[in-house]
Amino acid sequence: MNAPATTELPVAVIGAGPTGLAAATHLLEQGIEPLVLEAGPAAGAAVREWSHVRLFSTWAEVVDPAAERLLAPTGWTRPDPAAYPSGGDWADRYLQPLADALGDRVRTGARVTGVSRTGRDRIVDADRDTQPFVVHVAHADGREERLFARAVIDASGTWATPSPAGASGLPALGEKAAADRISYRVPDLADPAVRARYAGRRTAVIGSGASAFTALATLADLAESPDGAGTKSVWILRRGISGSTFGGGEADQLPARGALGLAAKAAVEEGHADAVTGFRTEAIERAEDGRPVLVAEDGRRLDPVDEVIVLTGLRPDLTFLDELRLGLDDRLQAPVALAPLIDPNQHSCGTVYPHGHRELAHPEQGVYLVGMKSYGRAPTFLAMTGYEQVRSVAAALAGDLDAADRVELTLPETGVCGGAGLFDTPDAAEADSGCCAPAPQLVRLGAPAAAGTPAEQGPTPGGCCGS
Repeated sequence: MNAPATTELPVAVIGAGPTGLAAATHLLEQGIEPLVLEAGPAAGAAVREWSHVRLFSTWAEVVDPAAERLLAPTGWTRPDPAAYPSGGDWADRYLQPLADALGDRVRTGARVTGVSRTGRDRIVDADRDTQPFVVHVAHADGREERLFARAVIDASGTWATPSPAGASGLPALGEKAAADRISYRVPDLADPAVRARYAGRRTAVIGSGASAFTALATLADLAESPDGAGTKSVWILRRGISGSTFGGGEADQLPARGALGLAAKAAVEEGHADAVTGFRTEAIERAEDGRPVLVAEDGRRLDPVDEVIVLTGLRPDLTFLDELRLGLDDRLQAPVALAPLIDPNQHSCGTVYPHGHRELAHPEQGVYLVGMKSYGRAPTFLAMTGYEQVRSVAAALAGDLDAADRVELTLPETGVCGGAGLFDTPDAAEADSGCCAPAPQLVRLGAPAAAGTPAEQGPTPGGCCGS
């Protein structure tokens, strides 16, 4: 099959999550036809998998302006901008209506398995930049399809590829064998089966970010509920506890984000979680009764636990982009021009300067990784950052470089000076307070409802650093 002329082709957008759908909307405003390819059965498929988690950003911060303009004529009701949505709210009240407004430009059950230049693998130079992109798609019904595109915007996120427990970046010895006792997600304690899995049991939580805070706070609330007596967490940290461990507290301009860290701090101070610092997991063994035993690189062995929740971050799946010439930082796996701006050793969500098409460009012209995927392994992403990225990229693809280079975003401060740092020298972490703010006051977040009872209203532990 001969590929049509590049100018006649749509821009392929991989992923129908918040950033992918925003990309499609901005492309439409620029007069460019998008084609959104979503592997899941519905728009926002990844968001729906954490539908029970409440975001720490308000509706005002997670609705893209161009999307709101597209939705306005449809009769869409704008949610209260000051309210905090859950993942389920975000998917049902915003992402699905937006996908519906985009119509047949969004195809679900369409997994992208490869992207290349038509007739050119990554080795071939001749006429490379003049050839359209070819996108291989596997459909849910088993069909395979080859599509052509003038440009490719990969907004597929990182949700499907969680990082392992092993401190080396590889699975810990025995991690795969212990899969029946390990989860890589924040538990949904409104689900009776999930609640029974953790109630009254001892759970190791590995990680130091917003997801780990959420899990610790959620399990602490379970411990205080009538059916949760005996619930205990063991918080595994690769570094020590310092002033920056729990985020910006009351100095955070996203109050629910600050409260989330304080809720995790309360879980430790009130005895619901025991913190184990400087522990880099080497192996997960089994006790005689089958319970997991965590073993550190330095030989320390912890008492057996009933369950392990691994929340050590996410990483991009780059396998289907192998035939493209990407310029990625060798540490973060983010675009080389973007990496210094988002290095988690230096930056938090609010200290990352807004950026656009120039920082997201690759040697392969016409390819952009956006949203959470653009951050590679850096954990400090906010939805509004993704919206600014795709606004800039869409303008660049339309040839409007003035608009593409214009900054149209101001990020809220975290209250944390510099970054949290990813590694982990315990002594250094203990010595550095790392926080701009005075000692914050503890805040209790609403406890998750027991199974079968209505959830409380208001901000609860949640995460919105994902796309």
